[in-house]
Parts: sequence; structure tokens; C-alpha cells
Amino acid sequence: MKKILSISVLCTILLASCSTQASISESINQPKEVALMAKEMVPEDFIPKDITIVSVGDSLTQGVGDSTNRGGYVPYLEALLEEDKGINDATFYNFGIKGNRSDQLLDKLESKKVKAAVKEAEFVIVTIGGNDVMKVVRDHFSNLNLKAFAQQKKVYEKNLKAVLKKVRDLNPNSSIVLVGLYNPFFKWFADVREINEIINDWNQTSQDTLMKYPNTYFVEVADLFNKSSENLLFTDYFHPNDKGYELIANRVFETINEEELEQHSANQLTAKNKEN
Repeated sequence: MKKILSISVLCTILLASCSTQASISESINQPKEVALMAKEMVPEDFIPKDITIVSVGDSLTQGVGDSTNRGGYVPYLEALLEEDKGINDATFYNFGIKGNRSDQLLDKLESKKVKAAVKEAEFVIVTIGGNDVMKVVRDHFSNLNLKAFAQQKKVYEKNLKAVLKKVRDLNPNSSIVLVGLYNPFFKWFADVREINEIINDWNQTSQDTLMKYPNTYFVEVADLFNKSSENLLFTDYFHPNDKGYELIANRVFETINEEELEQHSANQLTAKNKEN
């Protein structure tokens, strides 16, 4: 079986990433016709609403690498949402735990506190999968191969489906936003192309899974890290730094904002039809 990483690269991975990775984008799993121009369609008597957002997942939700210790992308996203004319107040519940894999996220969703929050949420934002990838690295350190990643991806896919079903059962009306994975090693090991291929493959699996569930959205962030000319990683060369989290928040905001605008337009159309 083809080995895909040198021992030196593996050592760097293990030292830098014992906790987690994973991550969110302009790419949504379903085509969207509504654009941000809908802002101008909001009537003058429109009343801004309060929204509740639940963030669950791994260290990207907890905010490892965030110098402010305020929760990674969350404070940036909160600020963006509360600047929006259609939103009065955005209340966040952060249940991120560094090192969590998809199976552990499933267990977390059984918590009474998490379940109660999800039931009241307009949006549930998920960062998961990075530690599932790293499990393969740790378990197959001396014989890393593509087959091992493919086998673990099946486990991840099964768990992701269970996560989506669990959230949907708790709250049929919530929108679920999944932040995609990124390759933190691209800048330093650009010649190790297989890592990028693995990340792209897992992201595609996530998108394909989301398409089977209504009101689900995928946020791609891999390009943010691959194409950036500035450093977006924390000193562990694995987790995002403050700038990285800010860019992730921007991508999540684009997705949420478009979803909000689409819903507002749909409500307007429904009201207009009732009048007629």
C-alpha cells in the first residue's frame, strides 16, 4: 500500500496537532438564487430579531489558538451578525471541546444542556472531522496509507449523518452549518499533495451528506489557508490564529446572511400571496 507521508512530516503533525483541526465558506451545498442585494428589500418598518446560535464540535469551536480566549470564530461572527440591520441580538452557546471526534460529538449532543440549547437555536454551527483525520495518522503512524483514511472516512460519514439526524430531531426548523476541513500543512509541506487530496475528499463527502438533509449548509475554508499570503496559523502551526478565525467567521457570516435573506424573501412572498 502506498505510503503518503514521510516520518518527518508525521512527527510534525503529531507534535503540532494533538488536539484538533476542522473547519467553515462561500460554498453552500445547494444552489442559492438570493444574493446579498436583498438588503435593500427590507422594509423600513422591519423589526430586527434576536437569534440563538449553538456552536458545537472540536477545538475550532472552543477556539484553540485564539489569543483572546473568547472562542475562536465566535466573537467575530457575533459582531458581524449584530451589525446586521435585520438582527438585534445574537446569543451564542459554545460547546466546543478540543480533541473531539465525530463520535464524541454525538455523545455531546446527548447532554441535557446541549439538547436544550439546540431546541431553541435558529442556527447550529458544527466544526468536526479534523480529529477523525488525525486518528488515522496516530493509529497508522508507521504505515500511513490512503486505504486507512478511506476506512475512517466511512466512520466519519456515518457519525455525521447521526449528528445531522440528532440535531434535526431536536429542532426541525434550525439551519445546520458545517465548517469544512482545511490543510494546515500546505504552506510547509506543499509537496505532500496527498494530504490536500484527503482533505478535499473528506470535504466532498461532507457536502454530499449535507445535501440529503434540508436547511443544511457547507462552509468551505480550505482555500483561505491554501491561498493566503499571510500566516493564518497559531504558533502550533495547526490551529488558526486570530486572523484565521476572523476569516472563518466571515465565511460563516456569508452563509448565514444569505440564508437569513432567503428566508426573509420567502416570508415576504408568503405574506404577499396571502394578501392576494
